[in-house]
Amino acid sequence: MAAYLLAHEAGMDRLAGQLRDRLTLSQRAVESEIERFAYLPQVLGEDNRVLGLLAQPSADRVDQVNAYLTSVAEHAQADVVYLIDRNGLTLAASNWATPSSFVGHNYDFRPYFTDALERGRGAYYAVGVTTGVPGYFLSSRIDGPDGPLGVAVVKVDMSPLERVWAEAGEMTGVADSAGIVFLSGVPNWRYRPLYTLDQTDTSRIQAERRYDGNDVFSRVPLVDALETSGLTSVSQEGLPRLAMSTALIAPKGWRLFSALPSAPVRDQAQLVAGVVGLLTLVCLLLGLYGYQRRQLTRWKLEQNTVLERRVAERTGALAREVEERKRAEEELRHTQDSLIHAAKLAALGRMSAAIVHEVSQPLSALDNTLAAASLHARNQNTEQSTASIQAGRDLLKRMQRTIKNLRTFSSRAKSLPSEPIALEQSIAEALDIVAPRARERGVTAVLESVDTAIMAAVNAVRIEQVFINLLINAIDATASMGNSQVSVRLRQSGDMALVEFCDAGPGIPDDIADQITEPFFTTKATGEGLGLGLSISRAILEDYKGTLAFSSAPGGGTCATVSLPLATRQSRLEPAK
Repeated sequence: MAAYLLAHEAGMDRLAGQLRDRLTLSQRAVESEIERFAYLPQVLGEDNRVLGLLAQPSADRVDQVNAYLTSVAEHAQADVVYLIDRNGLTLAASNWATPSSFVGHNYDFRPYFTDALERGRGAYYAVGVTTGVPGYFLSSRIDGPDGPLGVAVVKVDMSPLERVWAEAGEMTGVADSAGIVFLSGVPNWRYRPLYTLDQTDTSRIQAERRYDGNDVFSRVPLVDALETSGLTSVSQEGLPRLAMSTALIAPKGWRLFSALPSAPVRDQAQLVAGVVGLLTLVCLLLGLYGYQRRQLTRWKLEQNTVLERRVAERTGALAREVEERKRAEEELRHTQDSLIHAAKLAALGRMSAAIVHEVSQPLSALDNTLAAASLHARNQNTEQSTASIQAGRDLLKRMQRTIKNLRTFSSRAKSLPSEPIALEQSIAEALDIVAPRARERGVTAVLESVDTAIMAAVNAVRIEQVFINLLINAIDATASMGNSQVSVRLRQSGDMALVEFCDAGPGIPDDIADQITEPFFTTKATGEGLGLGLSISRAILEDYKGTLAFSSAPGGGTCATVSLPLATRQSRLEPAK
């Protein structure tokens, strides 16, 4: 019995918590539905057409205001918007063209009208005496220079709340300050007293014609009285017993209520009581085997000691294995860096003759330029001497730029951090480095299309190595066919940056298309390459979530396409050196 009482009390507490949560959500929904129209009556009073109609009514002004109110109701999604003069007569309404038009009706008996005239604003829920459709009426007084001119009213349809509650299966509703339920997810509860009505409230409701056409006073209240603390029990013929919780909606005096069946709490308490009785019986039986269980526990402790020793041994072995794997991963990273550096040196080796020519040609020109400068100096020809020295400086800057690019490219770059860089700058650096090779092979690398706003989060040195490898391959392939142009394009596709290197070479045979990115695979003669360029390029791109793809170029040849995720361009950044 004690277990049943405790479980029942705990279950009712949980039920009360569920009802509190439901009331909180429902209260916010009701208040939100009302407040989104609270501004509208006052705004209507600011319109010159409305003020003109109230000050000097005329047929033309009525037509203008009718059209205006129709537009306001449509855009604000209000049920009806209408204008009443200070005597209670409706002059214009958004439903003027319907059979149930408010125009010409007098509503001076409605509290929302009298409250607005006396206090400036009014709010009232009732069944419409003209349409028979219930709604929430929000009103605001419109003043003129000599006093009140009339009242602007917005009727809000709150039936969507009822539909939501009904569709969700919630027994939730709202009662007015007198206790009449006017909104409910249970149709049978609508226009029914929540509790026994006071005679004063009954008389006032009849005088106001609040629920005109609904006999609310002959129906039995849901409960006799509400509990001041805790849950209120609701008993209805043919329905299970319910537990109800309520909350006030200030300042309107409405009472929001919600109910849930209490039978599951009783059933659960009975189940707990049965389980507790069964457990008690089990405990008595277990007491008979106390000695045997103690023996079993002692044996388990001994086994646990053995198991812990084995776990410690295995943990030590796993720790050593982890160290070995870390060491192997470090060696693998070192080997990968070495392979990348070897691929760089191999590319430089393939371009060595062209690089020597690129440096020796400016040196020869520099020697001639300095000799000319010396001759001009002896002839005291200052202008020619200065021009020769400036030409020599230009040749030195050209060689410095070439050497700087080669030194940056050949450096042993480790796993440097990524940063947003402008891809067109990295392409330009790569084109500068391979320019000697291109001239040597009689090929021109042309940057056909470039979008300078495209950026990617990569390491500049490593991405330049990818571009250089692809450019060298494109130059060699183009030269092998006797052609003379390699095209490079930079563009954006969705959230990816695409760099395309298209050659005029022989293309990629289908039988080796799947092997070209494998390590040490090459179609060049022995000594012309290590077969690591494309493999390393693909590995570098995968580090940045990029891809490398090959396709046939229009008119013959191959297009190598590098895809990289775009990076946000926060500032213009130079490639990392």
